[in-house]
Amino acid sequence: MSLVPFDDRDGWIWLDGQFVPWREAKVHVLTHGLHYASSVFEGERMYGGEIFELTAHTERFFKSAEILDFKIPYTVAEIDEACKATCAKNGLTDCYLRPIAWRGSEMIGVSAQQTKIHVAIAVWDWPSYFDPEAKKKGIRLTWAKYNRPSPETAPVAAKAAGLYMICTISKHAAEKDGYSDAMMLDYRGYVAEATGANVFFVKDGAIHTPTPDCFLNGITRQTVIRLAKDRGLQVIERHIKPEELSDFTECFIVGTAAEVTPVAEVGQYRFTPGEISLSLMDEYARLVRRELVPA
Repeated sequence: MSLVPFDDRDGWIWLDGQFVPWREAKVHVLTHGLHYASSVFEGERMYGGEIFELTAHTERFFKSAEILDFKIPYTVAEIDEACKATCAKNGLTDCYLRPIAWRGSEMIGVSAQQTKIHVAIAVWDWPSYFDPEAKKKGIRLTWAKYNRPSPETAPVAAKAAGLYMICTISKHAAEKDGYSDAMMLDYRGYVAEATGANVFFVKDGAIHTPTPDCFLNGITRQTVIRLAKDRGLQVIERHIKPEELSDFTECFIVGTAAEVTPVAEVGQYRFTPGEISLSLMDEYARLVRRELVPA
C-alpha cells in the first residue's frame, strides 16, 4: 500500500482561527515547538457525526498547555466548536481528530516566554488502529526498552509531545521484531502502559489495571472502567509487577486510537481473549456509536 504523506492531502486544517488549505498549513523551521517539544495535543474520534467525549478532551488539552506553562488563546467552547467545524468542513462524520498547540518562532532557546501560541486542528479518515482480524485474536506486544519517567522528572500529567519520543522508539523496535506494540514499565519497574494505550488484565473475573500516577489516566481508560463497573465487575487499580502477568488470563489495551483491543502476548506471557475483553470491546464500540445507553 502506497503511503500518502500527511503534508500532501486534500482538505482543510483549522489554523489559528481560520481554515487554510491542507497543503498550506505550515510552520517555520525555527518553530520552538519543533526544537524544544513545547507542544501539547489531543487524539479524538468522531463516530457517526459526534465526537466522543469532546469536552473532556478539550479540557485536558488546556490543562496540558497550563502544565507546559502556556495558555491556549481560545476558550474550551471555542475549541469544541472548531473541532466540529473542521469535521464538517472536510465532509467527515467518522474520523480521527488531532488538535495541537505549540510555541512559535519568535524565540529560539530554552527561554521562550514571548513566543506566540499557535493552535491547529486536523481531521482525517482513520479506521481501526490495529488490523480487525488481529484484534479478535489478540495482538502481540514485546517489552519496551525505555521506562515511563517519574513525576519528579517530567510533566507526566500532560499530553505533551516530548513524552512520546520514547513511545516512537519503542514501537519502531517492536514492529521491527514482528510485534504490534510494546509494553512499557514505569521508573519503579511496575507495568505502566503500551506506547499509546492504557492496559488492563483479568484474573478470576476481576479486572486489574496499573495506577496512573506517572502516565495519563486516559479518557478511554476512564470510560472502560465505568463500563466494567456498570456490569458489576470489580476493577482494581494498583501497582502491578511484570512477573504477575503469569497470573492473568486476559489482557487488553484501550485508547482513543486503539479503542479496546485484546492482547494475546506480552513478551513471554500469554493470554486468551475471553468474555470480559471481547464484551468490553463490543460495549465500547456500541457506546461510542450511541447504540448503548450508559447506566
